[in-house]
Amino acid sequence: MPNHFHILIKGMTDGGVVKFMSKLLTAYSSYFNKKYSRTGTLFSSEFKAQHLDSDEYLKYIFAYIHLNCLKLIDPHWRDRKVDAEKVRKFLKQYSFSSYTEYVGIEREENVILTKEVFPEYFPTTPEFEDEIVSWLNIQDLSKPSPWI
Repeated sequence: MPNHFHILIKGMTDGGVVKFMSKLLTAYSSYFNKKYSRTGTLFSSEFKAQHLDSDEYLKYIFAYIHLNCLKLIDPHWRDRKVDAEKVRKFLKQYSFSSYTEYVGIEREENVILTKEVFPEYFPTTPEFEDEIVSWLNIQDLSKPSPWI
């Protein structure tokens, strides 16, 4: 997304996610500032985190992260029925998402994605596509999640 990003991280140690995010955001800000000859803060606020304390919440967030980029082509996509095939086509062409790896499209960024840490209920291609796109029909993502 042009103004934010979502990242799903599994913590390995107490405070590990906070430490990782701090290093990630500091490193990216330094890189960006150097590349564009600028100084100062890059992000307007601290990162926001949610503990995913149930399988249902994890599945919801997993789908939300992969579908969030649909706002780029239709800001109100959550409020209306969308064409599943158009969604699939867009998601396969959107290069700033891990969706492409889950459907079997190879890319350089594969080296940072570790799918093995997720429970087995995240299927692989082609079931993954069906699972994510099914959220368009069964989940009203325009309303707050009951888990948030």
